[in-house]
Amino acid sequence: MNTSDFLDYCMAKEDAHQSVHNDWKATQIKTKGVLFALVHDAQPGGQAVSLKTTEVKARELREKHKTIVPSEHLNPVHWSTLWLEGPLKDSEIYWLVDASFQQARSQ
Repeated sequence: MNTSDFLDYCMAKEDAHQSVHNDWKATQIKTKGVLFALVHDAQPGGQAVSLKTTEVKARELREKHKTIVPSEHLNPVHWSTLWLEGPLKDSEIYWLVDASFQQARSQ
């Protein structure tokens, strides 16, 4: 998946807007003021995204996919980072975006 497709998918969500977090040099995507995705450069994987899940789901994802790691910028218990050009299928990334969006909407 490329960054443009990822951002298009996120921005199609209800009340989604994006801004830049200058300290992290990252694009934040929020709904109603609540963060649900963070896009940033990460080495060695290129463009990375951080998405929120429950603690249990985060643990499951990290055990199943070694390329999903705890976020370094956000609470690593709930936020996980993955590489857009990594081994995950686009459908899996979209599912994770949807889950993160739903968590943000429930806050």
